[in-house]
Amino acid sequence: MSRLTREAQLLRTFVTLADTLVADYDVVDLLQTLVERSQELFDVTAAGILLADGDGQLELMASTSEESALVETMQLAADAGPCVEAYTTGRIVTVEDIAQVPEAWSAFRDRALELGFRSVQAIPLRLRDDVIGTLNLFGDATGVLVGDDLEAARAMADVATVGILQERMIREVDVVREQLQGALNSRIVIEQAKGVVAHQRSVQPDEAFDLIRDYARSHRQSLTHVATLLVRRDLTI
Repeated sequence: MSRLTREAQLLRTFVTLADTLVADYDVVDLLQTLVERSQELFDVTAAGILLADGDGQLELMASTSEESALVETMQLAADAGPCVEAYTTGRIVTVEDIAQVPEAWSAFRDRALELGFRSVQAIPLRLRDDVIGTLNLFGDATGVLVGDDLEAARAMADVATVGILQERMIREVDVVREQLQGALNSRIVIEQAKGVVAHQRSVQPDEAFDLIRDYARSHRQSLTHVATLLVRRDLTI
């Protein structure tokens, strides 16, 4: 493609990725967009993304072809290959000729060559010390991205990383907010239950609370559950 067209494509790609910073979006859609645009913009045959789960295990999240999916799935099974190396080190791993990789990567080498791949470049999805996965670019000829192409690919990966981490942060904040609201709701019910028991037993609220807590512990039930039963008059203690 012409330089002007390519620059316009790059600009549109960055706009699309940057939208994830300010609008609701789907992470899978984001990752699929990243691999598809990478294949369109750079001299690569296929692209794929591995993303770490909550336990740090890499999972294939997006791919432009079944072939790259097979290669990366094999890498995970063998726990060896350039994409895994990029994730564990946080550095770009460049393989100009897959036929020349270390013997420890032989399973990856043999399968990749069988599928027609001759080179691969693994770019970590990284923000400072936090590595969450890799963007993996496969070629059907030897050689890898250099210069502006490599910088553009790395910049795209960086923007996507920020978007993914932001989504995770928002999700975690929502969980914390829900937990806090749940705690507040529980406290309201407990206060109501204290009033019920204080009235029924003619005791002070503090003593009523002790009675509720002792009952909950002795019956191995949650304090909130016992309080709810008391407020609904389904329980008397």
